[in-house]
Amino acid sequence: MADGKKLDRPSAPGKLRLAAMGLEAEFSLVLDGQPTRPEDHFHSPRDFIRDELVHREGRSYQLPTGCAVYFDTGVIEVATPVVEIERGCAARAGRSLWEAVQVIRDNLDAWDGANNHETRLVGFSTHYNVSFELPPGEPANGRTIEQLALLLTYILPAPVMLLATNRESTGVGVRPRIDRIEITSDFTPSPSLMVATAALIVGIVRDVMKWPSYDLAELAKHDIPVISAFQPMPHTSRKGWLARFSCYPESPFTCDIDEPMWHTQQHGASSLRGIAGRIVRQFLRPIRRISDPFTFRLIGAVMGGRSASFLDLDERPPEYEDVGHLCAWDEDLPQARVGRSLYERVVIRAMSGQRLRRGRHHLRPVGMSGWSAVVFRREDNRCEVIAIDDLVRHIDEWEETASQQLDTANTQTKG
Repeated sequence: MADGKKLDRPSAPGKLRLAAMGLEAEFSLVLDGQPTRPEDHFHSPRDFIRDELVHREGRSYQLPTGCAVYFDTGVIEVATPVVEIERGCAARAGRSLWEAVQVIRDNLDAWDGANNHETRLVGFSTHYNVSFELPPGEPANGRTIEQLALLLTYILPAPVMLLATNRESTGVGVRPRIDRIEITSDFTPSPSLMVATAALIVGIVRDVMKWPSYDLAELAKHDIPVISAFQPMPHTSRKGWLARFSCYPESPFTCDIDEPMWHTQQHGASSLRGIAGRIVRQFLRPIRRISDPFTFRLIGAVMGGRSASFLDLDERPPEYEDVGHLCAWDEDLPQARVGRSLYERVVIRAMSGQRLRRGRHHLRPVGMSGWSAVVFRREDNRCEVIAIDDLVRHIDEWEETASQQLDTANTQTKG
């Protein structure tokens, strides 16, 4: 820390105790009609965000919503806090991401007005992260996260294409990241479809994780349709695999998704929508288990052709070109009705700076240590790092204290 005081060790290991997920989104910046690297124009997000930001590391900061914002090789990146995997988790993560996008967009609007500029956020990519662990008590039997990533590259692309891509998309990727699986795809300018994509991915990944083997022979055993001649390629960024358009006999992003043009192993000729629908049906229970009712129905509607996919359109929709203006989170969406997750509540409370009483000390949150712990400063100016798992038990008291202090402040203001 800056004052040189001792930084106590975390109260728990860095790995989260609960299975969790999270979302990341990347945006290109257009300034006065010209594509611009954000780091070439702004020193950090603090140059245009007026809201109170908590420094994380480097030029990464956390918003009051709990999301992190930073510049990453020419894009503005937003990452949600971890959300424990349970029913409604995809809606919670999606809401968190879109709330952060709106904070950024609103602050850019204010910066535009003050500086006589015009900025646009252009949707670039979305990353869906799912924690990885083998079923408790089971031996690995050769199962590795790298093998799982390759196996998922044969399962996820078709349904993800229908929910999250457009005519100009180029691929769907799967990357192993030590203790999580990361699925990469285009940014999706529909909050509902992004939530649906997240729910589908989490449901499938967590179920395949339980398979007794990650060998590709498991695809036939679980009746997963595989397009003949499909061969994934190494991911273009970091290690992993990519189902790129060139990995198929023809580009699935430009074809008629209802034309039975694909020869599949074991299932004959089928359309892309038919392949995606068959895969989804194999995982209906795990997808339903973590979906809110609206999202589960939307997945089924897109797979069945009752609701439009962006691949049903002739061109990439204009909403991609001005995120936060042409597309935004709506509090009236059915997914907005789910409550905040425990992990999310802890991070939001920490970002508010609200003190926490723990034992003999009053602790003031001053930052995050990764995604799994909060850094506090005590009255004696020592710093203490506490895992968010250990803060969950204090969240009701923490929030109640904050509410009481707010009520007191409002009363004094009125007086």
